[in-house]
Amino acid sequence: MGLYDRYLAARVGLSRGAVPERIALVITEHDLLEQGAYGTLSSFLRWAFDVGVDTVMIYVSVLDEAAVPTLRNALSELDSPRRVAVRGPGDDAGVETPVQISIGLGGRREFAAAVERIATAAAAGELDPVDVDEAEIERRLVFKSSPDLIIKTGAERLSDFLIWQSVYSELYFTDVNWRDFRRRDFLRAIREFQERQRRFGR
Repeated sequence: MGLYDRYLAARVGLSRGAVPERIALVITEHDLLEQGAYGTLSSFLRWAFDVGVDTVMIYVSVLDEAAVPTLRNALSELDSPRRVAVRGPGDDAGVETPVQISIGLGGRREFAAAVERIATAAAAGELDPVDVDEAEIERRLVFKSSPDLIIKTGAERLSDFLIWQSVYSELYFTDVNWRDFRRRDFLRAIREFQERQRRFGR
């Protein structure tokens, strides 16, 4: 580790209580085509858990859903220090694991599917419409965790990721492309998170 990386690690360590419990990462299918991309992803997970993060959520945006099966297979075999769950379009079972990966399962689709399940339960008499609240919606989402920090590489947009869960998340955009993302870039994101005052919509 270089001198600058040790400096950043020390800065993060001094504020260890402010390390986000849940981190989300937004990348694209094209990012994963770059040489070494999966190795960087494995390193990202180690960096996160090493500083005390509890949950890592990864969203891979895709333009062609035909790529989903190949990506699912590769990501299911990802070298990870914690258990991994991978979800894609058509998956509607909720998931709570240390590493949660979504491939092309956009936030609008996830939310629409949750509303459809609520409507079906109400039509069947299993749910009173007056009982539908935020908790009821969240219970039916695929990804139930709300990230404290979202890291997006390469561009300043979230690509339809966790539109419900990310409403109070801190956003960190970097123009560093995924193929060039290093530990120091991760530590910069953590340090900036620690220096912000979270408002949670207030």
